[in-house]
Amino acid sequence: MKGRIHSLETFGTVDGPGIRFVLFMQGCALQCQYCHNPDSWQTDAGTWMSVEDVLNEIEPYVDYYSRSGGGITVSGGEPTLQASFVSELFRACKRRWGLHTALDSSGFCDPGHARELLDVTDLVLLDLKMMDRDRHLALTGQPNDRILRFAEWLSDEGKPMWIRHVLIPGLTDDPGDLSVMGKFLGTLSGVEKVELLPYHRMGVYKWKQLGKDYPLEDAREPEEDEIILAASIIKQNRI
Repeated sequence: MKGRIHSLETFGTVDGPGIRFVLFMQGCALQCQYCHNPDSWQTDAGTWMSVEDVLNEIEPYVDYYSRSGGGITVSGGEPTLQASFVSELFRACKRRWGLHTALDSSGFCDPGHARELLDVTDLVLLDLKMMDRDRHLALTGQPNDRILRFAEWLSDEGKPMWIRHVLIPGLTDDPGDLSVMGKFLGTLSGVEKVELLPYHRMGVYKWKQLGKDYPLEDAREPEEDEIILAASIIKQNRI
């Protein structure tokens, strides 16, 4: 079995517990205005790799992953678009080395399509962009109904989750929206951590390389006190 791969990282430290091998899949149904990998959107691009190809990339570093309590994280793009490939990869990683598996997903996925994948996934890093449906549509090109249903399904299945939210001043830090997010998270089981990821501009050059206008040209990175405030709003409403 082969999958379309965007890129890979052998020493990831921010995409799940411990030191991790991070595989970025090609293809995404969302087109987030702040995306730092817009070159990952196309489903017909990337490099074809077999499961064995990826295992060969992982093998030299397995001791680092195991000793640190790490493992493998598959991100994107959107990894659930290639759920069968990722399922087989996770099964092989568990069978060969007993590695911890994490899925970094937008949640824009039908649960039935991902059931086999979730059976071999230890942790889901779920990206919640925005709670307001219309603003989510404007931000990503898609509504968030499917994403919220996916989160509820993960909760019903008892799947451990880390919730991630990119904080952009003036765009994704609205107190009302953060309050709704906190209340929504309060209805879910299995949420082990909520991570606020500060917006950054490191991927802007890729938009320019692709000949795309960057829609957040005037956006700035959040200050520390803005991150603290946003975290407190979510926490206070997560009852």
